[in-house]
Amino acid sequence: MVHNYFAKEHGWLIKGLEPHGMQSNVSEVHEVSILQDKAPALVEALLETRQSDRGLSLSDTVVMIAVLERLIIKESITLLEASYALNGQSSTEQLIEADLHDVLTSYLLVFEMGMKGNLSDTRKHQAMKKSLSQKGQTWQTIVEFEQDAVFNFGYEHRARLNPFEPPQYSFQAASQIVEDLAHDYGKWQNTECRQMKEELMELSPKGDGRVPLKNFYSQPESADYQFTESVEYLRKIGALDETGSGGPKVLIANYVAGPSNCIASSAYYSVCCLSECEGVMSELESKIRAPATSPERLLGVVRNLSSTDTPMRNPDVLAEKLSGIAEQNNGEVPLHGRLFAQWLHHAFPNECPYPQIAENAEVLTPSHWMERKATAPEAERMQHVESSHDRVSGADPAVLQWSDEEVLPLLERQHSRSALGNMVRIAVQLAMFCVLIRIAFTGWHSVASASGIDKKEKKGFQLPLHM
Repeated sequence: MVHNYFAKEHGWLIKGLEPHGMQSNVSEVHEVSILQDKAPALVEALLETRQSDRGLSLSDTVVMIAVLERLIIKESITLLEASYALNGQSSTEQLIEADLHDVLTSYLLVFEMGMKGNLSDTRKHQAMKKSLSQKGQTWQTIVEFEQDAVFNFGYEHRARLNPFEPPQYSFQAASQIVEDLAHDYGKWQNTECRQMKEELMELSPKGDGRVPLKNFYSQPESADYQFTESVEYLRKIGALDETGSGGPKVLIANYVAGPSNCIASSAYYSVCCLSECEGVMSELESKIRAPATSPERLLGVVRNLSSTDTPMRNPDVLAEKLSGIAEQNNGEVPLHGRLFAQWLHHAFPNECPYPQIAENAEVLTPSHWMERKATAPEAERMQHVESSHDRVSGADPAVLQWSDEEVLPLLERQHSRSALGNMVRIAVQLAMFCVLIRIAFTGWHSVASASGIDKKEKKGFQLPLHM
């Protein structure tokens, strides 16, 4: 649930909560790296909950998401401090607007580079900024994103601004702007993901969410996107359909969601393309409000979804398949099983990935490919472009890539309530509350120290940090 929330809202792939690759042994929330490093007491409480065979309530899960979100946002303040230094600015001084824009563009660059970024080489960083500023559109997009955040911040605090003096920004104000940038970054960069998906859809002759490998590699140099991932990479992440005629085909939804399209990989998380299928699932969950339902009701809801502009494909064939899924599961369709995920893929092939069962879910993470080559050599790509497989005709009959193997990773066991279980839950809630208080206090203290407000009161306008 936590992984799905962050994938849909921010495009965050949190280390320890990676996709489980349709395996039954899914990761658990106490395995999250940032919790183990920053909130060990909470991890201990979660382990006690696990050992007592008690799960987390909805309110527990909401607080858990809030804890993770605050911990990740707190990491952004460290990058902001580095961005000040990279521009020769002191975090204890007020910045004019031009200097603030310099700092924020630096923040976005080091944020996007993640662990690859160098936070101490000022000369190299400034040279990179100068080089990017000469490339036009890429740089302009970054500048517009941070400028919009500054303008939004100014509008929100317009009642406190002196209209007769140019605004100045404290480290507190910059921190609040950076918090908004970190929250919105995934949705902002997802525009590029959508454009890439649209280009892939144009390469799909049948409109079934599949691009012949020959087409995938044959993009002209003038194209906005060059697709260079190797066959081995595509196969391992489950983005290659090698069934049927016409040669291998790349699954659009699986490819877009793949780790090669993730950026800003830090020690604790990466920013990936937003999951469109999670939007579909959220709407289904809100309307069904149960872990399983009848195929008739589910079919009616899917046909009236508002979260996708794509009409449902192959309705007659899929209605029969949905009944088959119900027959395998005591007359109802489990919403979080592999078979229904497979069904959703064929209903919305450009939005929902095909649920391949990964031998090792680690291949779905960006960190796995940092030390491994995911790009195919040009000679290998040309072999596929010049292969004997002709482009698939749109008139070919549709053949569904279908497997009857079911996986129910979220099969819920029934538990009876006990006094011990309730006591453990209270302990977890207290631990979460303490973590949130500590995050808020340390965040305020670090910003206050950087701003110098704990030593003396600043003169003039100073904006507060929203916690």
